[in-house]
Amino acid sequence: MRIVIAEDSVLLREGIVRLLDVAGFTVAAAVPDAEELLRAVGEHRPDLVVADVRMPPTFRDEGLRAAISIKEQWPDTAVLVLSQYVEERYATDLLSRNTRGVGYLLKDRIADVEEFLGALRRVGDGGTALDPEVVAQLLVRSRSDPLDRLTLREREVLRRMAEGRSNTGIAALLVISEAGHRSAAGGHA
Repeated sequence: MRIVIAEDSVLLREGIVRLLDVAGFTVAAAVPDAEELLRAVGEHRPDLVVADVRMPPTFRDEGLRAAISIKEQWPDTAVLVLSQYVEERYATDLLSRNTRGVGYLLKDRIADVEEFLGALRRVGDGGTALDPEVVAQLLVRSRSDPLDRLTLREREVLRRMAEGRSNTGIAALLVISEAGHRSAAGGHA
């Protein structure tokens, strides 16, 4: 399996290269940023990309955006992204597209070499590898509906707002003052 690695930390990048070499993988390129990652993937056409989510220049989501771009341009290239923290938005962005050959692991997970190598093989073979903490965060998010926090009265006011009624119309219909309506709905309608 041919792999391209994108990690801005020299020590981590070189450590992953050595680990993969010893495990029998072929590292076609190891680069420090997303721009070089895209070039390396275009040049080497690897089976698998391992990319840090946050890379230069802004250290926000360059690696993730590159991973998504890779999946769009080369859908058969597997992508495993690594992140220091659980970042639901990033995981959702990556997983909302083609999930074949996709993984999202926390960097702590690569400390368990066998688990990391197993995840690489699984993703490289077209499967998925999701960090248990990422899955837990996504499940909590999916169960959490902001409307569940509203009282019955607030829901009724919101329903009337969605019908296009004015503050005065809602107040008259629900027999409340406009001042009560504002506090119940959390602001002006």
